[in-house]
Amino acid sequence: MSDYAFTHLRHVALAVPDYARQLAFYTDQWGLSVAGTDGDVTYLAAEGSPEPYVVRIRKDADKRLDLIAYGVEDDAAVDALAQRLGRDGVTLVDEPSSLQGLGGGYGFRFFDNEGRTIEVSSDVTSRTHRKVEEGEAIPVKLSHVVVNSTDPEAAVAFYEKHFGFRVSDILMHPRMGKMMWFLRTNKWHHSMAIARGPHASLHHASFEMRGIDEYMRGTGRMLRTGVEKIWGPGRHMAGNNTFSYFLDPNGNTLEYTTELDILDEDVWHPHLYDFSDPEVTDQWGTANAMDEFVAAKSFNDPDKGLFVAPPV
Repeated sequence: MSDYAFTHLRHVALAVPDYARQLAFYTDQWGLSVAGTDGDVTYLAAEGSPEPYVVRIRKDADKRLDLIAYGVEDDAAVDALAQRLGRDGVTLVDEPSSLQGLGGGYGFRFFDNEGRTIEVSSDVTSRTHRKVEEGEAIPVKLSHVVVNSTDPEAAVAFYEKHFGFRVSDILMHPRMGKMMWFLRTNKWHHSMAIARGPHASLHHASFEMRGIDEYMRGTGRMLRTGVEKIWGPGRHMAGNNTFSYFLDPNGNTLEYTTELDILDEDVWHPHLYDFSDPEVTDQWGTANAMDEFVAAKSFNDPDKGLFVAPPV
């Protein structure tokens, strides 16, 4: 039996002031599909994913990360995790119960050590999905979510202790020390990463494309339509995945990626990569240089949702 508490990443939920522009961007440009709408909440699916949705957008006066959602094995695992977190002093937003959002399921929410809302669930109704075809430059699934933290060491320890996340690789800098930890909850190199930043916030959400050609076509579509590019296209060393980062209309960073490593966990040992080495940040050498101005784009605004559960 796996030591991982979570089976996989389900979705990320964002609240935004400019709701109409956000929806238009995600559907008309980014390549997601509307799976359902409930008032000022819209659920967006990736065509290749069985998850009922991979992004939830909610209209609100304040921009915030509403939550990050993970799957667990079954209802018994939900109950056991809630009981254990309660005993360990983790603040539960609610007790396990039937979920009311698209896809239903059974789960609960809690605050992590910095106040982000995390949702765990089982028995969610799968969406009828399809194979993304050759040349289709649309996301297959949500790949991973990266957050900024003022105390990343404590955040990494929290996720290791309570959920069995394992560190796959770490990025460091000779002057700044350790700067980013890549965490896995299955054989994929990472479903979460935690970056050192000036405040707690969303760093970026990443979407897996079918392959290199589709990844480049998607990157080109963003460039042609004038979406602000932050960094890319290139290929990271940690995870060996491709990257192209863009800003959505509300200033959140999104990434197109593909070919993230699947690890042989029996032999894998984490690397400590020095990202002042250009080949660490981009093996291809095709991306614009990573500097302090590029990095600051993904600091995002301070999250106004810390220790405040979203209304839905």
